[in-house]
Amino acid sequence: MANLLTRRLALLADQTGRALLRGGLRGIERETLRVDAGGHLAQTPHPLPLGAALTHPQITTDYAEALLEFITPAEPDIATTLRQLDEIHRYAYARLDGELLWSQSMPCQLPGEDEIEIAWYGKSNLGMLKHVYRRGLALRYGKAMQCIAGIHYNYSLDERLWPMLAANEGIGALLTTKDIQSASYLALIRNFRRYSWLLMYLFGASPALSSGFLRGRPHQLETLSDDTLFLPYATSLRMSDLGYQNDAQSGLRPHENSLDEYVAALTRAVNQPHRPYAELGTKRDGEWVQLSTNVLQIENEYYSTIRPKRVIRMGERPLQALCLRGVQYVEVRCMDIDPFEPTGISLETGRFLDAFLLFCALDASAPIDAAESAVLKENFARAVKEGRRPGLTLQRGAAQVTLRDWGQDLLARIAPVAALLDAQRGEP
Repeated sequence: MANLLTRRLALLADQTGRALLRGGLRGIERETLRVDAGGHLAQTPHPLPLGAALTHPQITTDYAEALLEFITPAEPDIATTLRQLDEIHRYAYARLDGELLWSQSMPCQLPGEDEIEIAWYGKSNLGMLKHVYRRGLALRYGKAMQCIAGIHYNYSLDERLWPMLAANEGIGALLTTKDIQSASYLALIRNFRRYSWLLMYLFGASPALSSGFLRGRPHQLETLSDDTLFLPYATSLRMSDLGYQNDAQSGLRPHENSLDEYVAALTRAVNQPHRPYAELGTKRDGEWVQLSTNVLQIENEYYSTIRPKRVIRMGERPLQALCLRGVQYVEVRCMDIDPFEPTGISLETGRFLDAFLLFCALDASAPIDAAESAVLKENFARAVKEGRRPGLTLQRGAAQVTLRDWGQDLLARIAPVAALLDAQRGEP
């Protein structure tokens, strides 16, 4: 009997299936630091010609006042999305008044913590909430870590696809459409966790960092130059324990085996006090310094390589939206800025991500238990810090296999998915 991936590919190969594959959406969020001509962090406020960071739909700020975030609309074809990202870049560059956009994920040489301005959104309730949340991030993790930039890739498939697959597999009558779709996206996420080390190997672009970034933290990096440290076989220090790291979240691993489990875990974290944060308090001299003393101030504080998402409505929390209407799309958060691309990501990378994510969605995806979760975490850690080391091994099941051999196996399995996507675009 053909395996699940093969059966699903065959089902999608006809005219109806190809039409469904054209119905999904892709959107990109690109973060980038503003710097001066010497490559130092810009000390200027968010440029007025770029509009209000609180309300502009396509140009805002992330953590720091100098950390821009460009947001594209969601489009069916990644080529269209990238053209829009290019237009946003051109628009912004024409209004930066001599400043430049930093081309890498790891930040430029940063000034002292007191000289890194937290993003300001005005004195409205929403603006102050966003600002105080960022004060809390600085208090908990330091400002340097919050200046790291990346590409966020938002991906969805046509909502009619999931019921069709479920009906073909005899489970369509057992679940609601919402539950089928949520379970399918969580299956995608589980496979993404199994195989995302491949993305780090292929597209990781942060093997080095500024020596000042570590702020005195212990490390095992080697010296490349007076102000640059690196690991010789690293692919993405951004995604290593030297980049995004959080001791309080180390024990927080929301289960992606069901939406209820995922929501419950994050709900606990948003409501569970954390003693070190409680000792810091929420106010100093009458000023808010963090939104709460809980493990997470809000859901978005949870650092993850991929998230299940749902567009929120006015006054709605992200977890509420997921509970009420289910998963709508996934947000891939582990992609480094490509320093050789003006917009930080190429069309070829986008096409590969489409094939990779569709593969993750269509392939069989068993639940992940605690033992497998630990293995996946270790595989990812090896790939980001030693991924280019010749002969590096990862754990696949009970065996150790080389990253190279496993990677070639994965690419061979992804190839027919890519061919199907090419066919639905009318490409050879």
